[in-house]
Amino acid sequence: MSSNFDVWAPRAESLTLVVEGARHPMTQGEGGWWRPVEEPATSEDVSYGYLVDGSDTPVPDPRSRRQPEGVHKLSQTFDPAAHAWQDEGWQSPGLNGGVIYEMHLGTFTPEGTLDAAIGKLDHLVDLGVQYVELLPVNAFNGTHNWGYDGVLWYAVQETYGGPAAYQRFVDAAHQKGLGVIQDVVYNHLGPSGNYLGLFGPYLTEGMSNTWGDSLNLDGPQSDEVRNYVLENLLMWFTDYHVDGLRLDAVHALHDERAVHILEEFGARTDACAAELGKPLFLIAESDLNNPRLIQSREVGGYGLAGQWSDDFHHAVHVNLTGETEGYYLDFNSVGALAKVLGKGFFHNGTYSSFRERHHGREIDPVRVTPLQLVVCTQNHDQIGNRAAGDRISATLNPAQLAQAAVLNILGPFTPMLFMGEEYGASTPWPFFTSHPEPELGKATAEGRLKEFERMGWRPEDVPNPQDPETFASAKLDWNELGQGHHADLFSTYRDLIRLRRSRPELRDADFGSVSVEFDEDDRWIVLHRGSTAVLLNLSDRMVSVPVGGVDAEVLLATVEGVGLLADTVQLPAHASLVLSLAAA
Repeated sequence: MSSNFDVWAPRAESLTLVVEGARHPMTQGEGGWWRPVEEPATSEDVSYGYLVDGSDTPVPDPRSRRQPEGVHKLSQTFDPAAHAWQDEGWQSPGLNGGVIYEMHLGTFTPEGTLDAAIGKLDHLVDLGVQYVELLPVNAFNGTHNWGYDGVLWYAVQETYGGPAAYQRFVDAAHQKGLGVIQDVVYNHLGPSGNYLGLFGPYLTEGMSNTWGDSLNLDGPQSDEVRNYVLENLLMWFTDYHVDGLRLDAVHALHDERAVHILEEFGARTDACAAELGKPLFLIAESDLNNPRLIQSREVGGYGLAGQWSDDFHHAVHVNLTGETEGYYLDFNSVGALAKVLGKGFFHNGTYSSFRERHHGREIDPVRVTPLQLVVCTQNHDQIGNRAAGDRISATLNPAQLAQAAVLNILGPFTPMLFMGEEYGASTPWPFFTSHPEPELGKATAEGRLKEFERMGWRPEDVPNPQDPETFASAKLDWNELGQGHHADLFSTYRDLIRLRRSRPELRDADFGSVSVEFDEDDRWIVLHRGSTAVLLNLSDRMVSVPVGGVDAEVLLATVEGVGLLADTVQLPAHASLVLSLAAA
């Protein structure tokens, strides 16, 4: 019979369970699983931990559901079934092209909690988004960071409110007609509070990725490591009613098995969806431009619902800002933007000057739909990994910010917004940490500074991630929402999302429904989606754009001064125009 305190610890020579200060001997069974000799009598949630190999300091449960005093202290039991769910009326549409809103809980509200975020859900309903995507919430050391330094994947960070608050948030979102996507990290663990190595071979020593040791997905004793990850993935669907998961940096998941862990993710998610009787989905973040991730398993794909396409971001960013450093260089043309809009990837087997090799693979439009690509003009990475964490609102004028919105929301893909983008937030979103260990905090700050000094940045222009003011600067200023150009931009975003919802051709799941015209010299581009035409002037002067013998109804214009002639449109600098076209 299994115990609530069973733990997989094949590396341990001895193990003692500590519950509310009392010690309980454990015995090892099959497969490296340990269980108490006698089940401790408990009637309420209790604090507990494990003494490994005679240690006098208990460490947390690898599957801990709560860490009230932080990741180095005792775990606490939590019953996910205690919550009385009120979301029976929620019907998830699945990943169908609805707008996603990426949110970091710690900086979304002044309080930085799940309960405080509930108070802002009406804003998202008014905006018209379909899903809220939360950056990682699993337990990490310290009081705040991006969330990608988590070490206890089954626990919800206490500074956000813990697991009960998470359930309240999802329940509240569903009752307001909003789905929830959770960002999860399975490719590495944070630098502080990771005790998994005491219990078993969770990590592959000597094999690391950009952020730390790789997870042991294919080595000796990796079956239970895979189960650890798979059970965590299903936990979000069953215990927290989450609708979808965003899988962080899947290109860093090293797995040489015949059945890749991503394929197993897809199969388990589909089976869970069938069991629960509702759509569930996975979205991969991948740097590979490989459509295999989102092709069906019947044709040798992994069967994930969607994946990020960074090429869209890069093409829009370069054409609006003019930045061409690093990986932006290849996207320095209107043609690059046109290719992404029509093909999904820019690098689809082409030479990447940044990588100094060919990159990516062409998308088969029969096997992949454009709605499977999640795109953005801003996100946590593209803002936070800049030296100062500056948004494009610090560089672009209001008309250009509206162009970013038009390309994202009316493009053929699934659009994602980053919190505050919808009103042109002036607050930055820099990289921030709160490592309690002085040595780790110092190393993080110095490493960040050296990285950008090599790129020519002055030290005074790179925020110290350990400085509390860096974190404070990232919190949204909600007072901006109703002010001047911020209010105007919010109105534009809201109108664009409503337009996307009201015109079925803007949600057409077929690459064949997309065609693009452009002029490299005059820097205009026209995206055709059925009878809807989206025109943009990316230049800083008036241009004439041919529309070719049609009657046109203006659906949306972002600037004044547009001229509609017999077969051309006069577009002012940085203007966007959406037309409904009918044959003359």
